[in-house]
Amino acid sequence: MLMALLAIIFGLLLLLWSADLFVDGSARTAKFFGVPPLIIGMVIVGFGTSMPEMVVSTLSAVSGNPGVALGNAYGSNIANIALILGVASVISPILVHSSVLKKELPLLTLASLVSILFLSDFELSRPESVLLLFGFAGLFSWTIYMGTRKGADTLSLEVDADLIVEVESNTIKSSIVKLVFGFIVLVVSSRMLVWGAVDIAGRFGVDDMIIGLTIVAIGTSLPELASSIVAARKGEHDLALGNIIGSNLFNTLAVVGIAGSIQPILIEPNMLFRDMFFMTTLNVLLFLLCYGFKGRQGRINRFEGSVLFLTYLAYTSYLVTVVISTQKLNV
Repeated sequence: MLMALLAIIFGLLLLLWSADLFVDGSARTAKFFGVPPLIIGMVIVGFGTSMPEMVVSTLSAVSGNPGVALGNAYGSNIANIALILGVASVISPILVHSSVLKKELPLLTLASLVSILFLSDFELSRPESVLLLFGFAGLFSWTIYMGTRKGADTLSLEVDADLIVEVESNTIKSSIVKLVFGFIVLVVSSRMLVWGAVDIAGRFGVDDMIIGLTIVAIGTSLPELASSIVAARKGEHDLALGNIIGSNLFNTLAVVGIAGSIQPILIEPNMLFRDMFFMTTLNVLLFLLCYGFKGRQGRINRFEGSVLFLTYLAYTSYLVTVVISTQKLNV
């Protein structure tokens, strides 16, 4: 029991440190080689901060714990919108200027609806998982195309301003070392976290999906929390939002697709009717808040951010009551 708790604690700490190292090294390396800032912001920062979710879910699927894999991916999506954007917008209201992000918002909602369709039979098969990966490949290609087009986007300007000084003060060698070493520690720490979480779930008789939705999801979402809060405090609103949208797209398509390709996943009805429905509702709400209609600029103000945050607290409290009820039944 003590070893499992230590594995979770140290696994999370190492996970946070290595994820930051990996994303930082990746962004600086890409900048050094002349990758457009828009691609760095959407692909490397947005998708890169989801590396913990990808590694944890992949290891969970390989280890025969699909509940942790799906719970981690979808739980992280819920935390990204309700918890992280909620907190970030309370600190500084988020205004949406980027035209690229506005195009990604409906894609995120569509990806969630497709996921619900695939899971409507309570199983994620390998063919469905491969289709999710193809969808991610198409999105990735579109992102690169948008990043290479002429014309500056607000998101690219924010990323460029953040990276230009840092890249000049670091050599390419140190950036690559950060990238490689960060990834290695990321894998090791993810393995520690998965082992500890599964062990705790087994000892208390709790479904590993609940562990994935709560402890693991919050832990793997901490890189997004840190980067979004920093961006919001700097007034880089599109970078804060782009980080979340990119991460959620990566989780929904790539993370779940990889896990399901390794091993077909059976899910409980609660995952579909409770967690997937809540996640999709949040995606639709995010689209309505940030897209902007009839000339109104897309934004998340402090009141709306507070509502998102309180919604996440209510959702997590409900999951905790489920755990307590399960324990009482086992006793």
